[in-house]
Amino acid sequence: MYAIITISGKQFKATEGTRIRIPKQSSESGTTLKFEEVLLLSNGADTKMGDPLVKGASVTATIIDHKRDKKILVYKKKRRKGYQRKNGHRQWFTDIEVTKINASGLKKLNVKEPKVKKSEKTEKVSDQKE
Repeated sequence: MYAIITISGKQFKATEGTRIRIPKQSSESGTTLKFEEVLLLSNGADTKMGDPLVKGASVTATIIDHKRDKKILVYKKKRRKGYQRKNGHRQWFTDIEVTKINASGLKKLNVKEPKVKKSEKTEKVSDQKE
């Protein structure tokens, strides 16, 4: 089962047990967050799209850590003018682990793999080889 959620204006695909890197949240490490802006829910066989949000659905996650991303260099230059500026930027982010997807209204189906039947062609080919 997976869900498409909106966090700080960005969309993320969340499945139970996965880690997601999202924009920095103000809570401390170890706290539990509940995201209720669910755009889509799917369990493989049944999919529910929101209009714009899925009613009653939410995603629960735990904050693991706050870190900074790799440095991005910002270099500005105007040719023939002697103007050069070099600047760096490191964006803060939060690592979260999705613990539970609450899906109300979505059918819980037991998806079973279909049984494979031998077709007549495969039987005829095996007879010809003998």
